[in-house]
Amino acid sequence: MIMILSICLRHILVGMAGCLASVCVAQSQTFPAKSLRLVVPYAAGGAFDAFARPLAHKLGEQLRQPVLVENRPGGNSVIGADNVAKAGADGHSLLLTSIVHYIGPFFSRSVPYDTVSDFTPIAAVGVAPQAIAVHPSLGVNTMQEFIQNAKANPGKIFYGTTGYGSQQHLGGILLARAAGLNIEHVPYKGGNPGINDVLAGSIPMVIISASSILPHAKAGRLRALAVLEKRRFRGAPELPTIGESITGLYIPETWMGVLGPAGMSKAIVDRLNSELRGAVSAPEVRQRLENLGFEVTGSSADEFSQVIKSDLEIIRQVIQAAGIKPE
Repeated sequence: MIMILSICLRHILVGMAGCLASVCVAQSQTFPAKSLRLVVPYAAGGAFDAFARPLAHKLGEQLRQPVLVENRPGGNSVIGADNVAKAGADGHSLLLTSIVHYIGPFFSRSVPYDTVSDFTPIAAVGVAPQAIAVHPSLGVNTMQEFIQNAKANPGKIFYGTTGYGSQQHLGGILLARAAGLNIEHVPYKGGNPGINDVLAGSIPMVIISASSILPHAKAGRLRALAVLEKRRFRGAPELPTIGESITGLYIPETWMGVLGPAGMSKAIVDRLNSELRGAVSAPEVRQRLENLGFEVTGSSADEFSQVIKSDLEIIRQVIQAAGIKPE
């Protein structure tokens, strides 16, 4: 009798597994059922917007459904991220974000979601190196010259970033602490407003994506001084790292990745992962993004999750060492 029950139970479990597999296959085959939203949590015209548009266009071609870029700036990516966190987990609402998404709660107690449990990692698609640049009127050409200038003018140098608690803001804090500087932070709702203000001379300095800085640096309107990461980048090999001026100083790479709401099925995540990696590596998309100063990457959803976990621990250690508390 026990043997008969065991055999019956085995058949039931096998049958259930088969049904679940069939459901996953069916979900993958019927997805997408409508147009998709790719939410960019920053203002139009900035680095993330520039990355999102060719990616969305190619992804739409592959999925045979429109992929609409939706800019929702504010709160250093919180407003856009919250919108996606509250969307349905059917794969039609996606968030293009970065490590900044996970930094927010270290600076603010008012983040309305859990950055880990309320989202599904789908794919890392690129790296956006962050750079320090100044207006030519500041009269400096290197990081060492900038440090000397800032020490001679305490409290008089203001630097713009994409927001309070951003990767760039963290870089500014670490720079000030490591070099003993008194520089003031000016948060913006994205990269474009900050770039416009430094170009106009309203502020003397920005810490922002290299892709936003390099065109103006090449035209002589800005002077790029260094990247914040610990390695030089292919798109600007002449630009030194900040660690070459201040030994050991760097921030983790600003990867760009796609997240969805919590609870997405593995079948849809795997489908989107494959399509996103295909879109970003398409020759015409890759060329365009590299020309803008990005580096194109790709990873499985599991690999992306591991990167997030590792970077979170590094950020936690850096912030604790800096004595930063959420406000």
